[in-house]
Amino acid sequence: MTERAGNVGANALALGLVAFAVGLLGWKHAERRVPGAAVQLLNVSYDPTRELYAELNPKFIGEYGKATGETVAVTQSHGGSSRQARLVASGSEPADVVTLALPSDIDTLRLTKLVADDWRTQFPHDSSPYYSTIVFVVRKGNPKHVTDWSSLTAPGIEVVTPDPRTSGNGKLSVLAAWGSVIYRGGTEAEARDLVAGIYRNVGHLGEGARDSTTSFELAKEGDVHLTWENEAIREVAASRGELSIIYPPVSIRAEPSVAVVTANAAKRKVEGVATAYLNYLYSDAAQEVLAEKGYRPQNEAILAKHRDLLPNLELFPVTAVAHDWNDAQYKFFGDTGIFTALRGNGH
Repeated sequence: MTERAGNVGANALALGLVAFAVGLLGWKHAERRVPGAAVQLLNVSYDPTRELYAELNPKFIGEYGKATGETVAVTQSHGGSSRQARLVASGSEPADVVTLALPSDIDTLRLTKLVADDWRTQFPHDSSPYYSTIVFVVRKGNPKHVTDWSSLTAPGIEVVTPDPRTSGNGKLSVLAAWGSVIYRGGTEAEARDLVAGIYRNVGHLGEGARDSTTSFELAKEGDVHLTWENEAIREVAASRGELSIIYPPVSIRAEPSVAVVTANAAKRKVEGVATAYLNYLYSDAAQEVLAEKGYRPQNEAILAKHRDLLPNLELFPVTAVAHDWNDAQYKFFGDTGIFTALRGNGH
């Protein structure tokens, strides 16, 4: 992380905590303890992973119980990734582990000393057990003829996507759109025009990925939904033919990441089981579940088995648009960032 990005990240975190305090009354906490379990873990995760961990947690609990004889319970908290990071930083969500949408969200916890400085090296693949991307969900028959990012700037089209201030999906939608220009040889001026044009067609910004899914799928708002690939797969399957996925020619390689919240886990003496829990995500059994749920596993052999669900895509890295994930946070979403300025100018 650059010193500039680190300072800005710390300032943004402080502002976020103030905003959190104002909104605290409306927050409903996840149940913290499960009767009869000797070891209790809280996994604070991002918005669309509910179904994933509902399947993975019992499998981990069974495997860990067989290996150690200990009874473990894992409880979950879900919401927009950046908002979740702020809640953990404030102490409102006393996470033992975090499984968040962006490495930069976990780095905000590193700045507060809740997560170890070397968190990225504590698990394989830079502590990213899978990767994903942003795709388009459209209405039956694709009536607005959406094919590429430029389609989203057309007059009369309504785009649904979450708020980058609270959501990893929201941030990735911006970065994917911007990068779709830069990666294909366009200029920053062209990228700025594209993003401004898309967000002129965005009405309400949902707080998280699932909030926007509800607006698009159930409330029937909008013409195209910018969302995680795994969320799009679930959303389309639930629609019974009313929705379909459009894969843009290029999109961003998203890298959801995991970490032990060392300060909390050490205090509660659960570091060992917290580490085992996150290591389990790299097991063949967990990688299979990830693929089945629409997440792209790091295990290439397992990914290859699921090409019917997870097709080959052209994905560009975050380095196409910024130095790294922390620089992307500063460059686009900081107080003087590109997207902050665009929204402030009425786009």
